[in-house]
This record gives sequence, C-alpha cells and structure tokens, in this order.
Amino acid sequence: MVTEKDVRRALRKVKDPELNLDLVVLGLVYGVEVVDSHVKATISLTSPFCPAASQIIDDARRAIEQMEEVESAEIELTFNPPWTPERMDPIIRSSLGI
Repeated sequence: MVTEKDVRRALRKVKDPELNLDLVVLGLVYGVEVVDSHVKATISLTSPFCPAASQIIDDARRAIEQMEEVESAEIELTFNPPWTPERMDPIIRSSLGI
C-alpha cells in the first residue's frame, strides 16, 4: 500500500521552476491523503500569481500517478494558510540566506 511518505518522496521530483527546489523542501505540500489506491495531495505555491502554477500541478499529479499501486491522483491547490519561507526546510532556508 502507498503511504504518505511514499507520496512525499514522489513529490520531491517536482520542482518549482523559478527556485529549482522541490515542493517538499519548499514546504509546499500541505497534506497527503491515501485511500486505497487513490491519493489526494494538497499543495500551495510560493505566490498565488505563480506563472508556472498549471505546470507544477500537472507535474505533481503525474509524479504521484506514476507510482506503483496508485490508480488516481488529485491535486488540491490552497493558499490557506499562505505560504511563507518559514515552511521551508531550515537547512535550505539557511543556505539561501533567508
């Protein structure tokens, strides 16, 4: 059975094209629900006006659907709460000088 950890590992392959960092490191994955072979991931973007939003959502869905044992994936986009750099991995935040 697919676990939340497996899904987060798959989402590490999806990068924000502007920052070239993955969704997990950036703290953009707000939640993961796995029910049998169906996955719902709730993600955010660094900005509501992100020009790459549709690409990121499509890449996230594709990354999850490529996992064995996953029949379908749903990506929910949220801005509640709004993303801030504090959601990033502290080591990455420090290396970026944030």
